Amino acid sequence: MIASNPRDREKIQKLKIRPVLKKEELWYQAESFIGTKVFHKNIPGNELADFVADAMRNDFKQLEAKTERHSLIVLVSKKGKVTIKEKAAAVSSTDAQLLSHNRTKQYILPQDKPVPFLVELGVQTPDGKIVNAKYDKFRQINRYLEFVRDILPALAYEEGKTLNIIDFGCGKSYLTFALYFYLKVMNKYDIRVTGLDLKKDVIAKCQALADKFGYDGLKFLVGDIGAYEGATEVDMVVTLHACDTATDYALAKAVGWNAKVILSVPCCQHELNRQIKCSELAPVLKYGIIKERMAALMTDAIRANLLEGQGYDTQLLEFIDMENTPKNLLIRAVKKERMRYKTAATQLKELEQFLNVRPTLETLLTEDIYEKFDQ
Repeated sequence: MIASNPRDREKIQKLKIRPVLKKEELWYQAESFIGTKVFHKNIPGNELADFVADAMRNDFKQLEAKTERHSLIVLVSKKGKVTIKEKAAAVSSTDAQLLSHNRTKQYILPQDKPVPFLVELGVQTPDGKIVNAKYDKFRQINRYLEFVRDILPALAYEEGKTLNIIDFGCGKSYLTFALYFYLKVMNKYDIRVTGLDLKKDVIAKCQALADKFGYDGLKFLVGDIGAYEGATEVDMVVTLHACDTATDYALAKAVGWNAKVILSVPCCQHELNRQIKCSELAPVLKYGIIKERMAALMTDAIRANLLEGQGYDTQLLEFIDMENTPKNLLIRAVKKERMRYKTAATQLKELEQFLNVRPTLETLLTEDIYEKFDQ
């Protein structure tokens, strides 16, 4: 079962339930997704119905369930009306494997079949096995693709229209190749992906690999984020580990293009660390490491609010760095029509005045940005 469409996203986002065998006894394992964390609970079979009913009554509006004989969708309206859609479902020969309490993690990219770019980049062997020293990288690439999978409904495209995707600061392009492979090869999306970076040797190598694999919709160019003028309409903007205000320039470009989706992992956020001055917080800010971390968190929180002011449903999520594996924040923003903005203009102004800061993204966006919050 998967319960979704939460009534209060701050309380819980999703609930997954699956059968497990514990000492030959049937139980059910519930995974609750709360913020950036996942909590597990094992439920006896005779308590499952009450557990699910309570979840649907208090937390969710939709439930999808697969049984041995049926596939069900349960919808609950705001007034409590319940609609159940049912159809027959065949049980596959692998369903029994799902009863394993510690089943093998199912990744988006296959673990046992060679993926051309993973083999070339040394993550897989030619026969498809994951190189032991690269397993963390394989896992991290798949984590990124999970974020991409979540936004696919927002990336729906019209027949005959090519989706345009820009990856600012693509670097060695592990994730750029993964994105192209997932959307184009695995999901048959008609896409054009452009990777942009300042390092000429890296770009040349990436383009050579794209040509070798026959990825004709994947191009790599040397260029600067702020000065890039190679597109007038972009559907998705990706910026991973763009340093300091380079992230702001990429986000501003995305807003200017009215991009449907933005995925951004900022890094090296120095701007607010230089600006922030607040007598009330002086006992905290006198410690350099605390000031640095606080400034980084405030930077991303303000960026998220500014994107909401431009009509984006914005989340801040944990993401794993590809090289050093500290936990970073990922800004995921999806364009919504007639979105109700979450933060009043006066609140954001007061916060910036309190901290004595003005981030680059605010300067780059239109002068009437605050008016948009209150419309």
